[in-house]
Amino acid sequence: MAKKLLIVESPAKAKTIEKYLGGDFIVKSSFGHIRDLEKGNDLGVDVNNGYTPNYVVPSDKYKTVKELKENAAKVEEVWLATDEDREGEAISWHLCQVLGLDERTTKRIVFHEITKPAIQKAVQNPRLLDLNVVNAQQARRVLDRLVGWELSGLLWKKVKGQLSAGRVQSVAVKLIVEREREIQTFNTEPFFRVVANFLTKNAQEKIVSFKAESPQRIENEQNAQSFLQKCIGATYKVSNVEVKPLRRKPAPPFTTSTLQQEASRKLGYAVSRTMKIAQRLYESGHITYMRTDSVNMSETAIQAVGDEIVKQYGAKYHQMRRYKTKNESAQEAHEAIRPTYFENQQVSQDRDEQRLYELIWKRTMACQMADAELEKTVVDISISTNTSAKLVAEGEVIKFDGFLKVYLESSDDDDEDEQGMLPPLAVGQTLNLSDMTATERYTRPPARYSEAGLVKKMEELGIGRPSTYAPTISKIMEDNRGYVTKESREGVERNFRVLVLKNNEIKATTSKEVTGTTKNVLYPSDMGMIVTDFLGDHFQKVMDYGFTAGIEARFDDIAEGKIDWSNMIDSFYKPFHEDVEKTLADADRVSGERILGLDPETGRTVLVRISKLGKPVIQIGTGVELEENEKPRYANLKVGKNLETVSLLEALESFALPRVLGEYKDLEMIVSAGRFGPYIKYGESTFVNLPKTDDPYEISYERGLELLQAKLEADKPAGEYQNIPYTLGKGRFGPFIKWGDLFINIPVRYSPDNITQAQAIELIEAKIEKEGNRYIHLWESEKISVENGRWGPYIRFGKNNIKLPKIDGANMTADYARGLTLEDVKKIIEVEMPGVFDKKEKKPAAKKAAPAKKAAAAKK
Repeated sequence: MAKKLLIVESPAKAKTIEKYLGGDFIVKSSFGHIRDLEKGNDLGVDVNNGYTPNYVVPSDKYKTVKELKENAAKVEEVWLATDEDREGEAISWHLCQVLGLDERTTKRIVFHEITKPAIQKAVQNPRLLDLNVVNAQQARRVLDRLVGWELSGLLWKKVKGQLSAGRVQSVAVKLIVEREREIQTFNTEPFFRVVANFLTKNAQEKIVSFKAESPQRIENEQNAQSFLQKCIGATYKVSNVEVKPLRRKPAPPFTTSTLQQEASRKLGYAVSRTMKIAQRLYESGHITYMRTDSVNMSETAIQAVGDEIVKQYGAKYHQMRRYKTKNESAQEAHEAIRPTYFENQQVSQDRDEQRLYELIWKRTMACQMADAELEKTVVDISISTNTSAKLVAEGEVIKFDGFLKVYLESSDDDDEDEQGMLPPLAVGQTLNLSDMTATERYTRPPARYSEAGLVKKMEELGIGRPSTYAPTISKIMEDNRGYVTKESREGVERNFRVLVLKNNEIKATTSKEVTGTTKNVLYPSDMGMIVTDFLGDHFQKVMDYGFTAGIEARFDDIAEGKIDWSNMIDSFYKPFHEDVEKTLADADRVSGERILGLDPETGRTVLVRISKLGKPVIQIGTGVELEENEKPRYANLKVGKNLETVSLLEALESFALPRVLGEYKDLEMIVSAGRFGPYIKYGESTFVNLPKTDDPYEISYERGLELLQAKLEADKPAGEYQNIPYTLGKGRFGPFIKWGDLFINIPVRYSPDNITQAQAIELIEAKIEKEGNRYIHLWESEKISVENGRWGPYIRFGKNNIKLPKIDGANMTADYARGLTLEDVKKIIEVEMPGVFDKKEKKPAAKKAAPAKKAAAAKK
């Protein structure tokens, strides 16, 4: 029987490690964290008692903890082998707390790779928990909870419910917002680029063509025409030839950041996808630990990769290199990401895993290979009729490929022209001009961030750490927050001029090109922009890049034992909390409202703003302009437009809906727009939501009919229960059953395509029973209820969820809540939403005279 229990984080890792240890050990997994700060209605941190965190074991970890305790009771000793970063150190500490282990004596092992030698070496050299590192992670978790809790609560009251903010995520959104505004305000200017094609003989006496370009941009078409005019009848001679050797060095081995960037450029992987695949490769023992900001490699690894290079390519391709991390705060791990065994080039049948592994293998091999040796030739060409100008031809030839034999690092700038080889050219040599072209080009704004580009920028600014990049990007792109979307958008067509000089004649033509096309880049939403501005106005320090990076440096100081973590939190939290209270009291509610002008038909105000649902809308008509009981007209923004840039004309075009597509079986198909986006209405009861790929202003009858028929087919009853038909469908949260007014999610244990009537009825009955236990109180006419929730009872008022006050310092129980009257509940709502029950007086209709005059003027 095993004498020792070794606890790791993941079950996959447990299986791999157990193979390498003898019978003395049993290996079990904690499945990640087993404790976290209390959620729900509690802050989870006692700010009045040294910021003591209130950790709880989540309900989904009860079984795991129970099993770990049972296994711990059967052995003589418990060892911990969680991941080697701060997160892993904190998990080990939590295991000590929950399992009753002594944190000062419990043995902890770390390893950078899951191989037999590494595991056995780690077991022979155990260490104790590093409580400074634990405190650094604890400080991060507590600070992020404090900032997130207070800012999110503030946004709920001042912008919209269900929004969130965070110390790192809000700064990441700010980067994307600022880049978008750079692009919006960028002034695109045209210029002309001159390229000449010359003919000459190569070394084999064959006529070949090569290009030479004017090093100067030409401002406008008139100057470009003048430049070509001067070249008519000119003689072109080689005035200078410069040949210089070049050496290219390989990039260092991968860190978390550079792996995410290269996997995005070369493989098209999202950041989260890259990390999931890398996690599997690490747990299978194929690569070293994948969350690191170090480029260091062990001496054993350097020797092993050198042997493999010599074996595969020869000694001349090998050049030993020792890389040092430039970032002084590199604390997450001690080695770069590399293969564990370099002789293994095929490690997985899974395509994603194999492609990522090959990328890591090639990068690591290349970093220990010789420089690439190149020869660059720069040739100046004079123009006899224009002595103040010249043309320049450049060529490159590889003399020794070195590391390029295996790997070349990609760049975010994919527009650099590849330089080919030039034919032999000598000073004084006369060249024959084939043609010369002056092409109109345009200056371009900075590119939008891709996921990998955002990671690179965050790393440059010192925002976040390797373990936080992927979660941060995933968080800001969540649908319920709606701050950032990853999209590919089509560009717009534009004209450009082309002037061609050939046979001493100049011809001018106009061509077309598509500009502004994007693929998988990050766009801020209107909500993302509004929240960023609101936080920037009221919390300049929190939104400052340098301050955010400085907080990361303070965490590093805590990890090194230089400062006390609670003091560091205190120095930040007290002034921050004061700012929150001040903003709560003084700041107005924001909606991003912008008045565009007047509607020429009615003379009423046209404006854009964020609706109560958090969606950008266009509105015609405001309070005093409307008749009694008349409502404003609303329309959705067209795809690709936002509140900051939409014009009055573009806004008015959005009111082209509803429009009739045609008829189907004697009923009209009408395209319209609603609170949840564009849709097709068919008859009186059938509504078909349009996919994002379909433009409601341009959708054809045939496409509309296709969507309608698919909807009608999907809505056919699948069966009956209590004489009421039920249907099956698929929504944003997965497959469901609709029975009457009830929507029932179909669990993964059932196949939605093959669900039987008995199974459907079982799910319907379970939902009915659950709904019966849902309400403690229900006042339908008031749109108020007190309901049982995951973390206890709460109030639902309309679409707002409101927490119940504590009783004697403890959460209110369901039994206590049953004694609440409607008046009691209204008082609680009034505290959270002041004035919500005040009767609103209707504005007098007489004030709408002025807009009527404007309407008359507009028509005139």
